[in-house]
Amino acid sequence: MRRAVTSDDAKLAERAKGGDTAAYEKLVRGYQEVAFRTAYLITGDASEAEEATQEAFVKAYRALGRFRSGARFRPWLLAIVANEARNQRRAATRRAGLFLRVAREDTPENSPSSPEAAVLAAERREELLEALRGLREEARWAIACRYFLGLSEEETAAILGCARGTVKSRLSRAMKGLRAEIAKEGDAG
Repeated sequence: MRRAVTSDDAKLAERAKGGDTAAYEKLVRGYQEVAFRTAYLITGDASEAEEATQEAFVKAYRALGRFRSGARFRPWLLAIVANEARNQRRAATRRAGLFLRVAREDTPENSPSSPEAAVLAAERREELLEALRGLREEARWAIACRYFLGLSEEETAAILGCARGTVKSRLSRAMKGLRAEIAKEGDAG
């Protein structure tokens, strides 16, 4: 469930910056899910993602003095989460499927209505995942942030540590590469 960005977030961030811990707690509760999902995509492990998320919230709290007034809180926070998750991943030397496991998870709203539909959906998901494996890591990251997490281009840029225009070009190349990978699999099958 995506959380809508509100003007309340800016007010809460300003209050938290001024030392209001209750305001920061509200921000934590509001962004806990997307922060965890972001960390999970990077680490590929629930316990590591949880640890990275908790550490990122602590680091964000300590860094509130550097939070720019008027800036959007979500991209700033998610950049901290992403950096902490990358640190976790490097420490654990995990290079496995990262976000691919998230794409495999079924959610109730995505559940097919019949056994035949379930088999077809599973086959399509596996085809997509196989095609994603054929892409370069930066392309997989761009697709994961933008489409698996549903982040904006601005938020994706913050997580990937690049300019918004770079996100657009990476996504364009990634989608072109994904189409080519899918076509390759279709020709091979």
